[in-house]
Amino acid sequence: MAAEVSLFGVRHHGPGSARRLVEALDALGPATVLIEGPADASHLLPMLADPALETPVALLTYDEDDPGRASFFPFAEYSPEFQAARWAVAHGAGLRFIDLPASDRLGEHDGGNAAYSPTEADVEAGEDDPIGRDPIGALAQAAGYDDGESWWADVIEQNPTPGPVFAAVANAMTALRAAAGPISAREAAREAHMRIEIARAAKESAGPVAVVCGAWHVPALAAKHSLAADRELLKGRSKAKTKATWAPWTTPRLARASGYGAGVVAPGWCAHVWESCNAPERDTIWLAKVARVLRDRGHFVSTAAVIEAQRLGTALAALRARPAAGFEELREAVIACLCYGERAVWDDIAAELLVGAGVGAIPAGAPLTPLLEDLARQQKATRLKPEALERALTLDLRSDSGLARSTLLHRLTALGVPWGRITDSGRSRGTFRENWLLCWEPEYAVRLVENLVHGSTIAEAASGRLLEAIGKESDLSRLAGHVRDAMVADLPQATATGIAMLEAKAALTSDCLGLLAALPPMANILRYGEARAGTADHLAALMPQLVTQAALALNYAARNLDTQAAAALRGAILAADRAIVLAELEADVVKSWHYALGKVVADDQATRLVSGVAAQLLYVADRLSADDAATLLCRMLSPGTPVAEAAGFFEGFFDGMGERLIHDTPLRGVVDAWLNALDEQAFIANLPLFRRVFSGLDKIERRRLMDAVLGRTTTSARGYRLLPGAAALWPAHEARVLALLQAGGPA
Repeated sequence: MAAEVSLFGVRHHGPGSARRLVEALDALGPATVLIEGPADASHLLPMLADPALETPVALLTYDEDDPGRASFFPFAEYSPEFQAARWAVAHGAGLRFIDLPASDRLGEHDGGNAAYSPTEADVEAGEDDPIGRDPIGALAQAAGYDDGESWWADVIEQNPTPGPVFAAVANAMTALRAAAGPISAREAAREAHMRIEIARAAKESAGPVAVVCGAWHVPALAAKHSLAADRELLKGRSKAKTKATWAPWTTPRLARASGYGAGVVAPGWCAHVWESCNAPERDTIWLAKVARVLRDRGHFVSTAAVIEAQRLGTALAALRARPAAGFEELREAVIACLCYGERAVWDDIAAELLVGAGVGAIPAGAPLTPLLEDLARQQKATRLKPEALERALTLDLRSDSGLARSTLLHRLTALGVPWGRITDSGRSRGTFRENWLLCWEPEYAVRLVENLVHGSTIAEAASGRLLEAIGKESDLSRLAGHVRDAMVADLPQATATGIAMLEAKAALTSDCLGLLAALPPMANILRYGEARAGTADHLAALMPQLVTQAALALNYAARNLDTQAAAALRGAILAADRAIVLAELEADVVKSWHYALGKVVADDQATRLVSGVAAQLLYVADRLSADDAATLLCRMLSPGTPVAEAAGFFEGFFDGMGERLIHDTPLRGVVDAWLNALDEQAFIANLPLFRRVFSGLDKIERRRLMDAVLGRTTTSARGYRLLPGAAALWPAHEARVLALLQAGGPA
């Protein structure tokens, strides 16, 4: 005879459901436990009972031929399915998944030839049926609640005496499904497969069978269906060749706010409810956690305030007719009693308390893909633990441990797994320190699976992926960036190949913009070569070559450009000049660069914005004296020069140099004379451009510049703004100075 079958409808990741389920299993003592989940991954279920496993974790299933197509099935400590699996292993019961196999789930979208594609009826069933879409919400509405989360928490999750939970849930779901619309073909196939697996288990089991599934499925699994009809529903469904393993998950990804449909509002609170076992002192324990976090953040929290918060939370629960205070009541009590009514103080700690930053861990015996195994080894060797919240990490590359950590993070970045994001790139000339911001995301496991095509270790895969990118790259600047990525990730083969291609392409190109754009990453290559074992000494001759080629092409590239092209070349020239300074090239190379800038300044056909920035760089480098600069400005800003050209040169020369005008009297005099020689219409038309040049000055610097222009030694005019009609009250010269410096506040 078939064994007795008991159906337990649960809420995924519900601590109350998990506790009632464990109690029910203890009372029933089943010989077989069946769990909603992909049937072809049943062999992985016993690993959930491994003491080395730390939740949250997720069952990762992926298409062997296309690893990017993958599915996650998360488990938390308080997930009923997780507790059911542990109970079965501890009591020697049979254990397996009963839902559609992962091969079926991932096979549904094979090249558009799936056996099932959504029909109009399916869409209506999934989208237009409010009961099918949110059955708990429908029950909550019937009970007078605003949302299903609060109702379910009051009735099951946080209720100290819920009564016969599973029978009540089954009755409620039966009534809901009778009133709901038709289910989709996919849901029908899932339930048919589960019924088939339940029937098989009942026939084979030597004792009672316990089925743990989502509450919505209980009526369908309890209903009588013929085996032939269920098999007919599954006929012709496409399959994919899949693999499955366990992957670390994160507590933020258990939250509904992350986009996880079966997520909970507050994973941290759910974990607390599970750990406290609905004990009478549950609220006190939670408030003690809140007080500790607040004190760690430097806030004063007294014991008396905690007591008052506990009383207020209990009173709010009573006023709202709730069986116990939930995190909403305790949150309001904390804001009132511990945060002095300041919601901002609570918001500062809410993520840590309600969401958390936990990341699961997988036991050593779990079947992992080679890249995941290598990552686990290197995480252990470098003592880098993945965390779900952002954490700052400073590395000293002169130490072995710092260099090993940096190399691992750079290799993962090359694989498209940005576990760490470097935050100080290019800000300092120091080469022995890196600042990273670390944050682990579960999707990174899938990206590592996708990179198996490039190699079976982190180093091999990173090298293979960069080699592929280098082989396809035609842009010099991006190619230089790939070379730098290979070097900082300590990938010799990719570095050597990239350098060879960089040399070959640089020798053949005459594109000035491309040559200039390649210089900043080249400078970084030389810079980082000082701190890493694989130095870039053989590149020392390549960057001077690029600088020389760019210098030869610069004069012709600067001629007759439109606004967009001129702005692009101006930015490239500024970045290239910074790179040349950073690389500390030989004097002859720097001299050739300055000579090229001088030719641009002297060329009447050069676009004025570009010649202006060239003159600025020469002036800053002391290659253009103050007198020569004044003469140049007199010529470029003379009354006979078209205003548009003069304004372009003005912007190119002075952008970022407003402060120099405070101290450089000859330069300031030339500019002052030119601005006052403009007629009123031309001055007003170009006033926004002039103001932009001085926008980098703060209020004090603008005041000092105005005093210098007007020859004042006092600050009696400080604080004035140029208002409508002010020109009639001020001399024309002073009015123009005020208008010019009104870029960021009162002068």
